[in-house]
Amino acid sequence: MKLSFHGADRGVTGSCHLVECAGKRILIDCGLYQGSRELDEENAEPFGFDAASVDYVLLTHAHLDHCGRLPLLAKRGFRGEIITTSASRELARLVLLDAAHLMEEEVRRRAGRTGHGGTSRDTKEALYSTLDALNCLDYFGRTAAYSRVLEVAAGVHATFVDAGHILGSASIFLELEEQAHSTSVLFSGDLGNAGRLLLRSPATPPRAENVVMETTYGDRLHKPLGPSVDEFFSAIAETFKRGGNVVIPTFALERAQELIYFLGQGIAQGRLSKSTQVYLDSPMAISATEIFRRHPECFEPATANLFEGGGDPLDLPGLHFTRESAESIAINNVHGGAIIMAGAGMCTGGRVRHHLQHNLGREESSIVFVGYAAAGTLARRIIDGAKQVTIFGEDIPVKARIYTINGFSAHADESELLAWQKQTGAKRTFLVHGEESTMNQFAAHLGDTHVEMPLPNQAFEL
Repeated sequence: MKLSFHGADRGVTGSCHLVECAGKRILIDCGLYQGSRELDEENAEPFGFDAASVDYVLLTHAHLDHCGRLPLLAKRGFRGEIITTSASRELARLVLLDAAHLMEEEVRRRAGRTGHGGTSRDTKEALYSTLDALNCLDYFGRTAAYSRVLEVAAGVHATFVDAGHILGSASIFLELEEQAHSTSVLFSGDLGNAGRLLLRSPATPPRAENVVMETTYGDRLHKPLGPSVDEFFSAIAETFKRGGNVVIPTFALERAQELIYFLGQGIAQGRLSKSTQVYLDSPMAISATEIFRRHPECFEPATANLFEGGGDPLDLPGLHFTRESAESIAINNVHGGAIIMAGAGMCTGGRVRHHLQHNLGREESSIVFVGYAAAGTLARRIIDGAKQVTIFGEDIPVKARIYTINGFSAHADESELLAWQKQTGAKRTFLVHGEESTMNQFAAHLGDTHVEMPLPNQAFEL
């Protein structure tokens, strides 16, 4: 039995881990590297294993850095079965088709640039096409229900445990048998921040001999949710008083829906005017919101009861869904008093770049970041205090007020990660999905387990 690491190793994105047991090869996630151009190029590099030799993929959740290379896996020969929860299956379809579309769009945009000789300066192909993404969806097979043991293959049993991160997210517990040897491995996936209002908190993990766990926020504590909501409303009020717009780079899955929920509460409590105009300018976030409504099994009980009673906490009076490009462009004519939520959350693509182009240079406007920004992303550069950024080839001065509110994080913080790891009783703990400095700080708190911080493509015997 062997465990090897092929993504999110001493880095935050690109989650991909391979288990070999009883003649089968089982991949846990196959995500995109996100951030700098160097990471974009890393996506096209060999996986570190033969895609055609993989029998199963177990998907923890539908964020792009966990599922985004699945079409590439199929393009390179994978013909096995992808297993995940029902909600993750729906969201993954949405995310992968959107990613393929954006990749194709970016290639067309780059090909349109010409050099001095009048020829295109960039002939790089998309990592995968929309057709590749559609082909990949054919390999989604069985769906997993929370807390039910699933026989993946002889000698390999998997239990998907609610991770409380986004809709359908799971930690995956593998019970492995090969000849006379047996062991267990628990993959955390991304763990949620407990006590949020839409989704349930992460479930208590099973005990496991080996744990592979994320450390995204393993070196810090989150601000409590209540003060974060207060800061959010204050940012909106101050911006409206100056006559500007509030631009929120928004992750389409979970964060967009959570913010709509809070804005609805703000209107109900009189903290925001009923006439407040909110634009959800993200076709993917709009579709994700519709998928949310179909999966009450993931909701925190009070929220589930609201839906069952005929209420809709994801609706508010001034909410506009802007699916079409023309509708998105029309928002540029709104110069004040609007809340504009647009993807992508790290500003690496999507419609938010257009809204930044029109609002970042305006002192009366505000940009409110409510999620993680990986090193090398446009979001991170703005958060770190850049005085000027380049968007669509135009140099934009950063004059807008910048807010960073981390209490909305969908990730567990240091104390929650430590508590989760302790509950597993793991003899060996593999740290992934975090910046190296964060991992080192987190590892210093782990006393009763042998800690590993795998390098890319490093393998371990189980």
